[in-house]
Amino acid sequence: MYKHGYSTLGWVLLIFLTGCGGKNTSSNVESPGDDKTTKTEVLETGADLLQNKAPLQAMSMYLNGFHFYSGNIKGQMEAHHYCTQLNEDVVQCMIFDGNGKDAKIMGVEYIVSERLFKTLPDEEKKLWHSHHHEVKSETLIAPGLPLVAEHELMEKLVSTYGKTFHTWHTDRDLKLPLGHPLVMMGFTKEGQLADSLLCRRDERFEISTSEKNRNRADIPMLKVQPGANAWEQGEIRQLKVSTEKEPLLHHVH
Repeated sequence: MYKHGYSTLGWVLLIFLTGCGGKNTSSNVESPGDDKTTKTEVLETGADLLQNKAPLQAMSMYLNGFHFYSGNIKGQMEAHHYCTQLNEDVVQCMIFDGNGKDAKIMGVEYIVSERLFKTLPDEEKKLWHSHHHEVKSETLIAPGLPLVAEHELMEKLVSTYGKTFHTWHTDRDLKLPLGHPLVMMGFTKEGQLADSLLCRRDERFEISTSEKNRNRADIPMLKVQPGANAWEQGEIRQLKVSTEKEPLLHHVH
């Protein structure tokens, strides 16, 4: 049983009954291209009925939050995470710019427990961000979940760490995914996230972040492990395009 009296089955039923709490955030991107032909739509319908999509069906968790480019805190955007919990210590997420059928894939995020984060090499830790402030500030939400179930989920996420790469920079590339993937970070203090982004998100989901904040007051603010949020110490880790002819991954056999 969970702390608030919900069994695993109870959680599943609650999630099923409340739905995804979405389809209220349109994609920020209008990609060029012709409308789908009837043939394409028929092929899609057939594939949907006949093909196995087990990895997608395993995505049972929907989270909404905000990211910024490592090294550029003014480059901020909302991010819709659809996640699979692989085990008690590892979660993998696909990130979209909306929660409707037209949503564009922005990137991926891997989430690990504090226990696993501590085992990472020091240089690797600099790619990861904490979720402590995101959870406590209520900027990270689980749309559609009842308040008690969301609280239970956030108790688990508050001590986790994420490594995020965006492949489509939908705040500026409004047609097609351009450039190379970039490392993203999460907010760590009040005043960093633009009020306008938070207000628009809250309005669409018909929630109040300030009210949620009071609901999570009892979740402990744990100490962030050394190495995470390296950008705060000026240790920026970002990807770039290399023109070197030698392979970058020398250790690959």
